[in-house]
Amino acid sequence: MWQDIVLMIVSILLSYALIPQVIKGFKSKRRLISTETSIITFLGLYVASYIYLTLNLYFTTIVTFITGTLWLILFIQSMIYKK
Repeated sequence: MWQDIVLMIVSILLSYALIPQVIKGFKSKRRLISTETSIITFLGLYVASYIYLTLNLYFTTIVTFITGTLWLILFIQSMIYKK
C-alpha cells in the first residue's frame, strides 16, 4: 500500500527531528519541553500507532510507535530534570 510507505517516510523524518532534542536533554540535564506538550504528544502518537495497526499499515505503525517513544523519553526527562 503506497499510503503506508508515505506515512512511514513522514514518520521517520519526524522521529529524526526529535533525536537531537532527546540527546540534548540527556547532555544538559535540563527540561527542554513542557510536561504537558510531551505527555499529550506521546499519548496521541501511541493512539495513532494503534489505529495504523488496525488499518494494516505495519511500517507506519512501527515508526509512529518509535516516534511516540521518543516523546515518552522527553516526557520522562521533563519529570526528572527540573529546569
